[in-house]
Amino acid sequence: MAPKDEESPELTLVVSQERMTCEVERVDRIVVSAVIITLNEERHLGPCLDSLRWVDEIVVVDSGSTDRTRDLAKQAGARVLFKEWPGYGAQKNFGFDQARGEWVLIVDADERVSGDLAEEIQARLAKGALGVHAGYDVPRRNYFFGRWLRWAGAYPDRQIRLIRRGAARYNDLALHEHLLVDGEVGHLSGYLVHEAARTVAERLAKVNRHTDSAAIETSKKRRWVRWWDLVIRPAVIFGKLYILKQGFRDGLAGLTYCGLQGVYEFVKYAKVWERARGADGGRH
Repeated sequence: MAPKDEESPELTLVVSQERMTCEVERVDRIVVSAVIITLNEERHLGPCLDSLRWVDEIVVVDSGSTDRTRDLAKQAGARVLFKEWPGYGAQKNFGFDQARGEWVLIVDADERVSGDLAEEIQARLAKGALGVHAGYDVPRRNYFFGRWLRWAGAYPDRQIRLIRRGAARYNDLALHEHLLVDGEVGHLSGYLVHEAARTVAERLAKVNRHTDSAAIETSKKRRWVRWWDLVIRPAVIFGKLYILKQGFRDGLAGLTYCGLQGVYEFVKYAKVWERARGADGGRH
C-alpha cells in the first residue's frame, strides 16, 4: 500500500492563517451601530448609553456641548464626533455616514432602549430575519411629568428607528424631520422609553426652542398671521387631543400635556407674526 501523503507544513500554516483571519473578521464585524446627536445632554445621556451596551458601536455627534456630555460618551466607549449644528435631519444624516454597522439604530439622548426592544432586535439578527425590510418602526412610551401618557396621541407614537445603513436619509426640515426610507418598513413590538419632560418648566423650555424652528418652517409657507391663528388654532389642538383623543383619561398629567400643546401652537404662530413684523418694518 502506498504511503499516505503528509500535509505540507507550509499548507498547514496558510490554512491556519486563513482561519485566523476569518475569525478576526467575524469578531470585528459591526452589525448594529447606534447614532445619537447631542448638545448639553449630561442629564439624560447616562441612562441612554446604559441601554445601548448590547450594540456593536455607538456614534455620538455633538454640536458643541459645554457640560460633561462628551466625557460621559467617551467613558461609555462611544465614538464622539463634533459637527456644528446644521439642523436635526442633516446632523442625523452625518451620523449615518459615520456609522460602520450593517444596521443603524437611531436614538435620542433623552430616550432609552427597553430590554424588550434590545432582545427583539438581537433575536431577529440571530435568525437572519431583519433583512426582509429596509427599516423598522418601534412604539415609543412618552413620559411627561413622571407619567407614561397612553392617550392624547402620545402612544404608540411609532417612529422609524432601525434602518439598514444606506437605505434611508432624513429630509431637510428644521424641525420634525422625516426619515425617507428606500424600501419597505417593518414593525417591531419592543419599545423606546422617552423622557419627554419631567417638569412644566422643562416642557416650556422645549416649547420655546422648538417653536423657533417651527416658526421658520411655517414662515416659508405663509407670511401673515391672523387673529384666529392665535385663538382658534390653539383651542382646536387642545380640543382634539383632550376630547377626541381622550387625553382626559391620563388625569391631570394629560390635561397639562394637552394644554401645553395648545401653548406650543400659540407660541409658534406668535413667532411667525413676530418674524413678519420684522420683515415689513413692524406695520402689522
